[in-house]
Amino acid sequence: MCGKSPTQIHHVFFGWGNRQNSEKYGYVVGLCMYHHTGSKDAVHCNKVLEHKLKRMCQEEFEKNVGTREEFRKIFGKSYLEGGFKW
Repeated sequence: MCGKSPTQIHHVFFGWGNRQNSEKYGYVVGLCMYHHTGSKDAVHCNKVLEHKLKRMCQEEFEKNVGTREEFRKIFGKSYLEGGFKW
């Protein structure tokens, strides 16, 4: 995000086997500590940013890999449906 180092690997989808799926499909991002876990703007503390990354990855998946149903089977849910309180 900001280009500062050292970077930490952020798995866009995490928990219950989704780290491995994030790696398999390339849904990992190198983030500095500030943007990963070290501030209120960090992806693990900012639900809006976290959801935006998940939506971007799902859009890429549906464009280049598979269907929305296949995405749901792999990652457990769709991030392009339903409401999200911004």
